[in-house]
Amino acid sequence: MIFCCFAAYSTTLKRIAWFCVLILMLSCAVAAQNGPPAAQQTSNPVSRGIGYLFNYLNMAGTQKASDFRPLHQRERTQIYVETMVNPFGYIKAAFSAGFDQWQDKPPEWEQGLSGYGKRYVNITAQYSIQRTITFGLSSALHEDNRYFNSGQKGFWRRTRYALMSGLMARHDDGSRHLSVSQLGGVAAGAFVSRAWQPGSQRSAGDGAVSFGISMMSNIGFSEVKEFIPDIGRTFGLKDQKR
Repeated sequence: MIFCCFAAYSTTLKRIAWFCVLILMLSCAVAAQNGPPAAQQTSNPVSRGIGYLFNYLNMAGTQKASDFRPLHQRERTQIYVETMVNPFGYIKAAFSAGFDQWQDKPPEWEQGLSGYGKRYVNITAQYSIQRTITFGLSSALHEDNRYFNSGQKGFWRRTRYALMSGLMARHDDGSRHLSVSQLGGVAAGAFVSRAWQPGSQRSAGDGAVSFGISMMSNIGFSEVKEFIPDIGRTFGLKDQKR
């Protein structure tokens, strides 16, 4: 129990720090888009950066739930391919590996460049397995796990929508159900990775803890997805006024 609480606490700190990085990146991007015409003329790299960010967060751009339309398989495959080569995924893996290195987690991998490399590969491999299994299951089950902004008013209504979205997916008819593909992908990443983990992280219980933390993180990210465009626009407007 103590180990589970410590793992959840350390992972939460890591996620909060990463949230702050994402908010800063999006705020700067929106500020640049809202800048003077001369800046907008050279905003192609900025637009690509925003596209990478939306893809990493698995967001349907700025579309609202009312804008939903089912994905064609070619679109679904394109999103998956872009996700696998998205630079944000590798930046996040480098960030998380550094955090784990700082905490000496797991201790068997020790410190130094070799230890950091093992942690980096471990995180990247889990991420790749999770996304690949989610893609396969969502294709077979016609589930759309992209996040659509609620389009609603009121903090609590939007918060409730975001919390539910962390566990649900849309089907082709627009209805929302428990996301089997997301649960399957997260479970695969958590348990398959036990095969190369050291002894202190190899049990089924460790896999269950990893699964639970990842799902809680997904729910937390849904809150960020709902409100981060508002924060970005606020920072952009402030910079424009200056």
